[in-house]
Amino acid sequence: MSLLKEKLRTNFPKQKAEIAQLLKESGDKIVSQVTLAQAYGGMRGVKGLVCDTSEVPPDKGLIIRGLELKTITDKIPEEIFFLLLTGQLPTDAELKDLQNEIKAKSEVPAYVWKVIDSMPADSHPMTMFNTAVLVMQHESVFAKKYSEGMKKDEYWDATYDDAINIIATLPAIAAYIYRKRFNKGPRIESDKNADWSGNYVHMLGLPNEKDEFAKLMRLYLTLHSDHEGGNVSAYSSATISSALSDLYYSLSGGLNGLAGPLHGLANQECLGWVLETMQKFNGAPSKEQLEKYAWETLNSGKVVPGYGHAVLRITDPRFAAFLEFGKQYMPNDPVYQTMARVFEVVPTVLTQVQKIKDPWPNVDAGSGSLLYHYGLKEFSYYTVLFSVSRALGICSQAIVARAMGYPITRPKSLPTVAYKKIVSVSANA
Repeated sequence: MSLLKEKLRTNFPKQKAEIAQLLKESGDKIVSQVTLAQAYGGMRGVKGLVCDTSEVPPDKGLIIRGLELKTITDKIPEEIFFLLLTGQLPTDAELKDLQNEIKAKSEVPAYVWKVIDSMPADSHPMTMFNTAVLVMQHESVFAKKYSEGMKKDEYWDATYDDAINIIATLPAIAAYIYRKRFNKGPRIESDKNADWSGNYVHMLGLPNEKDEFAKLMRLYLTLHSDHEGGNVSAYSSATISSALSDLYYSLSGGLNGLAGPLHGLANQECLGWVLETMQKFNGAPSKEQLEKYAWETLNSGKVVPGYGHAVLRITDPRFAAFLEFGKQYMPNDPVYQTMARVFEVVPTVLTQVQKIKDPWPNVDAGSGSLLYHYGLKEFSYYTVLFSVSRALGICSQAIVARAMGYPITRPKSLPTVAYKKIVSVSANA
């Protein structure tokens, strides 16, 4: 048994008992109220979910298991996965054990390559990626053990096995999709001596001088790993998983949501605006030019991509981490310079627009510019990168939910006529 699974086997019963006691003592306490606007507004801000792996306070940004993101940006994704599950960063021995476990499960079934190869050459990278995840359902440990009559207390254990198998194989699958879809050459075999992120970069086949691209990938995969439970991909996956669908089903479903323009496509839209701006001004624009162009964008009825967030009311700490990375490794890159200059100018412009509540950049405002610097210029692939990272959080949330025995998700819906009656009664009361 791996050190991580052994620790979870010890920790989960204690955590489950704490939740049971909490519900016994305070189960009837009201924790949220819902307005009609929230019901029609996508349940924005309604407290009705449980996510123990991370939270996103509006004034702080992402916090993973009590640790603010800015304090753990030097950690690699394997450490973050351990933290998401246990609430603790791994010791050197625990990290090495986890890395060995992942490497031991990294062989991709041969039929997955055949399925990818059989798809239309111009398929969207996310279609190829999500199909590969779903077709691997054939490998599900949870599905096999459930059909054999597995006990409820062991649901998390089999889900853990599925999670490790998925996480171990995603870099190879994602890298091959990149190479095949964009005619980069044959599939590159994995580097057994590399860490999870470094191996991904190796299999992509892009230049990695002084290990810089691998350093960016470690940061990227860490920053996008989790973002509480209410975003589309996490919530969709959790809902599917709550029906006891295995992780292959639920992760694929969640990532289909991630493919949406309002969720995972934002980083490519942000980079597109930066490049469009540079083209307009024949290079990195001045602050004065940027201010004028920002107003032109807003006055035309468009938005400046990457600025504003559904939850945050500060500069996204993930953006700040990318900005600092660029300052250290590519300060003279004109695309980076433009992205950084946009940050200096656009929030001031947006604060003058009365209806805009959050003028600050989110993570998508910065990530694409850095990927572009290292030669990853195929915009449609960016969401696959996001998916590889977000799988860490989605898988972690699923393991914890199974260990705690959370029930099937089933919120109540009402037709508009029923809401009209409720509001009318309330107004006349």
